[in-house]
Amino acid sequence: MHDHSPAPASWRIALPHSAAAVPVARALVRNALAELEHTADGDTAELLTAELVANAVEHTSGRTPIELVVELMPTGCQVEVHDPDPSPPADLTRPDVEPPDPWREDGRGLLLIRALSSSCGHRPTGAGKAVWFRLPAVPAQRRPH
Repeated sequence: MHDHSPAPASWRIALPHSAAAVPVARALVRNALAELEHTADGDTAELLTAELVANAVEHTSGRTPIELVVELMPTGCQVEVHDPDPSPPADLTRPDVEPPDPWREDGRGLLLIRALSSSCGHRPTGAGKAVWFRLPAVPAQRRPH
């Protein structure tokens, strides 16, 4: 029996510290949203999760696994990526001093996250940091069929 009361659901998964983590993270977010028939924009959630995970893998050294935390609330979803590097992600927080170079690979992802998420940020954790974004739930009548 499925209880469709809007209780928050959350997943916490350790991912390998390698590029292989990216498709795994995308699939997890896609499945999480599909399983609960959640109305946040799955494509955007996947895209932004992939950027966060790729960023964590690329910019932190060592073999410590990174962790993906997906939380689904009635109002939207929040995805966090935990990595072992305590230094904050540059592009997420600092005001853009110079316009980003669109041809530079790094840097683009976090600008994308700022542009597409309803809010985003980072916080220190006991083991490093967590970078997160939130997407709002989309009312059913606005969804494409």
